[in-house]
Amino acid sequence: MTSPANRRRAHEAGIDLATVVGSGPGGRIVREDLAAASGAPSAAVRPPPSTASAGAAASRAEPASAAPAAEITEIKVIGLRRLIAERMSEAKRTIPHFAYVEEVDVTELEALRQHLNGKLAKGEPTFTYLPLIVTALTRVLESFPQCNALYDAARGVLVRHRAAHVGIATQTPDGLKVPVVRNAQTLALPALAAEIRRVTERARTNKATREELVGSTITITSLGKLGGIASTPIINAPEVAIIGVNRALERPVVLAGAVAIRLTMNLSSSFDHRFVDGYDAAAMIQALKECLEHPATIFLPA
Repeated sequence: MTSPANRRRAHEAGIDLATVVGSGPGGRIVREDLAAASGAPSAAVRPPPSTASAGAAASRAEPASAAPAAEITEIKVIGLRRLIAERMSEAKRTIPHFAYVEEVDVTELEALRQHLNGKLAKGEPTFTYLPLIVTALTRVLESFPQCNALYDAARGVLVRHRAAHVGIATQTPDGLKVPVVRNAQTLALPALAAEIRRVTERARTNKATREELVGSTITITSLGKLGGIASTPIINAPEVAIIGVNRALERPVVLAGAVAIRLTMNLSSSFDHRFVDGYDAAAMIQALKECLEHPATIFLPA
């Protein structure tokens, strides 16, 4: 014996009332008895939603039951990776970056590079753009010493350098490292290319000493073929300038009044605006652009 409402609930839940023992007065079947028979808590035994709402609820619930548990990996940021993160955060927070991007026609530079590579013995490492750009940079810095400097924040002193100790930003399994090519201005192109290969390889294989990773006065960063069109590199403090080398692409340009296909590359630079004025930053990159577009000038005596 039970109420009409409980008969409806039993029918909808597929419960045979003949099998349910009532706990109410005189053995009457109450709502709690139906809950016990269905194995659900009593609060769950309630009038079902309409057909439309039930279908919508089912469709919403189904992906949750079918989806696998999310997989995550936690990586503790310690050691060198933590130090890099802290230094980059500090540089971005405390240094007012002045960004400057310039397009450079490297058609002639590429011709020179191909010519030099054609003279190499079989098996010798070929020249990339990097040693050519570093050589040009060392020439340009002679006229822009304010860009080849370190800021000693503890003493409040800007230290300018005559020697160009060029940092080469290098991606490694342990994160970004900046091995240093010391006195780059004294090295001939083959020696410079070999030194760049040496220090970057030592950084990638975790063999670089502390002395090989400190003391740069200006940094060049390049992603090679992944270099994109432009970037906004973060200054490698305590330096005051960094130059990003972007990907070289063929583009249509106007040359001598006619459209021509030329190989172009963007230089994306950042300067510490506290010590390098925007005009001087632009002038320095313009001078570097002129050297790279007329590569014979790279090798002229200073």
